[in-house]
Amino acid sequence: MTALLNRSLGLLLAAVVALPACQRAAYQPQAQLPATTAVTVTAAQAADPKVEAVVAPYRQKVKEQMDEVIGTAPTAIRKNNGESPLANFTADILRERAGTALGQPIDLGVMTNGGLRAELPAGNITVGSVFELMPFENELVVLDAPGPVVQQMFDYAARVKMALAGATYTATTDGKPTDIRIGGKPFDASRTYTIAISDYLAGGGDQLTFFKPIKPRTTGVLVRSAINDHIRQLTKAGKPVEAKVEGRVKVLQ
Repeated sequence: MTALLNRSLGLLLAAVVALPACQRAAYQPQAQLPATTAVTVTAAQAADPKVEAVVAPYRQKVKEQMDEVIGTAPTAIRKNNGESPLANFTADILRERAGTALGQPIDLGVMTNGGLRAELPAGNITVGSVFELMPFENELVVLDAPGPVVQQMFDYAARVKMALAGATYTATTDGKPTDIRIGGKPFDASRTYTIAISDYLAGGGDQLTFFKPIKPRTTGVLVRSAINDHIRQLTKAGKPVEAKVEGRVKVLQ
């Protein structure tokens, strides 16, 4: 939790000076600093009382925010290779929230394992739990993807046995997608499909480069906020936070 608070506090202070978000272009410092300093800084370095006096109120505020319990999970929700409970959970949230934000049904939801940095623990789920799961400032966007691009997406998915919200398919032994169904209907390469996804992945992250030519539609919603809000809604409805593997990907042996 100390590491989380430090990272959270860092982001809070970073927001004040408008530094770039994670997974986007790296900040390029302009100041030229010497390669060495006269004082070696280590974890054992004593805290400066004046600095601590300034930081302490912010640290306490962040701790209170991160410790807020927003839901309860009977079992931990984890990711793994192939279809996983955590990827299903988050992809479903993106698809649902994007539909609400844009006022239209969304065909597919996409979340790669690389974008999920921690599991949701069994027991109490806090704001900090969601922050650890999704520490990036990525926005939920929607792509209007033509059939050939959607085919490329399923080609990618089949190689790693990745599940998508709103679809099922079979992965052959050599990693090819067959029997693709979207919304229960056979995939139609001649039509355009809507895809809920993070702006990072839409920009080609995690090697999804085939999405880069498509201009995304913005929702104004952070992916982390969508997850946080969904868990709060479950709790308000008296429901636990649960997810499971549902057979969205059938793997031929």
